[in-house]
Amino acid sequence: MSGLSYSRVGVDTDAAAKEVGSLARVLAATASLRSGPGQPLGENGYFASAVRLTDELALALCTDGVGSKLLVAEGMGRYDTVGIDCVAMNVNDLICLGAEPLCMVDYVGIESLGTGVLEQIAKGLLEGARQARISIPGGETAQLPEIIKGARPGSGLDLVGTAVGTVRMDRINTGKHVRPGDVIVGLRSSGLHSNGYTLARRALLDPEHGGYGLDTHLDELGRTVGEELLQPTRIYVAEILALLEAGIDCKALVHITGDGLRNLTRVAAPVGFKIDSLPPPPPVFGLIQRAGDVSREEMFRVFNMGIGFCIVLDPADVGRASEIVQKHGAGPHVIGHATDGPAGRIDIDA
Repeated sequence: MSGLSYSRVGVDTDAAAKEVGSLARVLAATASLRSGPGQPLGENGYFASAVRLTDELALALCTDGVGSKLLVAEGMGRYDTVGIDCVAMNVNDLICLGAEPLCMVDYVGIESLGTGVLEQIAKGLLEGARQARISIPGGETAQLPEIIKGARPGSGLDLVGTAVGTVRMDRINTGKHVRPGDVIVGLRSSGLHSNGYTLARRALLDPEHGGYGLDTHLDELGRTVGEELLQPTRIYVAEILALLEAGIDCKALVHITGDGLRNLTRVAAPVGFKIDSLPPPPPVFGLIQRAGDVSREEMFRVFNMGIGFCIVLDPADVGRASEIVQKHGAGPHVIGHATDGPAGRIDIDA
C-alpha cells in the first residue's frame, strides 16, 4: 500500500468533526444552567473555553491528551517526557485566549500498575509544569486492564490533562480583531509535537513503508527514530505571556496542532490567510513524506510542518514582538498575512 493519508490509516477527521459538532450542540444547553460565576462566555471551539468568574475576570479551561505518541513511549520503554507533552498540549491551548495558565490536573488510565511507569510520567509532568510555570495539585489514576491495551501485554496507557487559567473579561482573545494585511509570525516547533502520530508511525515503522525500528539511528535525524518521535512538544507560555505583559497587541494567538496551519482559520474574524514564506521544516517531516509517499497537501493537513504556534499582529508590531520572542529561543519567522477572504480560506504557497 502506498500513498498514505490520515483517513487511510484510520483517522477520519471529517467524520470526527461531525460527531464533535453533535456533542457540542447537545452540551450547549448547559449554558443556561449557570448565571454569574460559571456562566459560559462565547462559543466553544477556540482552543480553550472561558466562563465568568467575576465581573472582571474569566476562568479559561481546556483538556487534552498525548494521543498515540504514547505507543512510541511504550515501544521505547521510556515515559519520562510524555508528561511534558501533556502539559504542553493544554497550556498552549489556554494561552490562545490570552489567559495565564495557573494549574493542571492529570488523568492516567493504565493497563497494569507496579512497573514504575507512573514515576516516570510524573517526572515529565514536573518538567512541563516548570516550563509553563503552573502547579499540578492533584489528579486521578485508574487501572483498566479490560479497556486499555498497549503495544505489548501490560503496557497500555492513556495520559490526559485539564488545565485552568485566568484572563480579564475584556482581554479574552478569539481573533475577532484580525484584519486583512495583518502579519503572521510563526514560532518554530520542536518536531511533530503530539499530533499526527498514527500517520507518522505507519509511514516510518510499518515494514511496507519505512520499515525503520525505533532504535534505528538515522544520520538525517542525528539520532534514533524513537528519540525523534519522543521529542517533547514545545511550550510557548513564557514568550506569549512576555508579549502580553509588554502590551503587544496580539490580534490572534493560534496553537498549530492537528489540522496544521489550518488552525489559523479558527479565528473569529471573517478573513482568509496566505502562507508564503515558511522556513525549512525539521528533517522528520521529509522523512515521513518519503517513507509513506504522503502528498504535500496531506502533510500540511496533518502536521505542523515546523511551525508550532502563530501570532497575528499589526505590521508595525512585528519587529518588537519578534525581539521579545527571540529572547525565549522560539525562532520567530514571518510566514504570511491575513487576506480579505474568502473567510476561513488558507492558501499555502511556500
